[in-house]
Amino acid sequence: MRFTNKNEIKIIPSIYIVLVAVFVTNIFVNIELMSTDEPIGFSHYLPNIVTVLIGIYVHKIGQTFDFDSDGETLNFKNNGVFFSKFMEYRVKKAEFPKRKLGKFRFSDYGIYSSLTIFIKSRRRSGFKKYTFNTTFLSRKKKKGMIVSLQKVLEYNANKATA
Repeated sequence: MRFTNKNEIKIIPSIYIVLVAVFVTNIFVNIELMSTDEPIGFSHYLPNIVTVLIGIYVHKIGQTFDFDSDGETLNFKNNGVFFSKFMEYRVKKAEFPKRKLGKFRFSDYGIYSSLTIFIKSRRRSGFKKYTFNTTFLSRKKKKGMIVSLQKVLEYNANKATA
């Protein structure tokens, strides 16, 4: 099974533009208010604070996610969205044979979801842990990915007992 969230993620650059426009507009409003005799309070800066917090959140979750379980390997990749056509940044990759998948955990908090995979290693005891952002992955794709990973784990368990 192979899929990506490129279609779902197309909205992120538009959100960035709107957030910058709101931020700059509110700065000009605050500059205009400073020229009047009206005192400026915390409530005048609150929209900019909220806009910056939303911007940080969108930057954190705004990542493409690629998944490929075809063949003998599992491939996971996160990449940033804004400059992704020009360069790869904020890249997180994991590519390993299916037999090394130890376990996985999917977390969905409504406004943020992630996939944590644990990979078996011969060199050290325990698992190596990778966490991937899957927030903008559609519900159908998330379910398909979980089913695919469960099949890999079942195959690994059957192969180990045989």
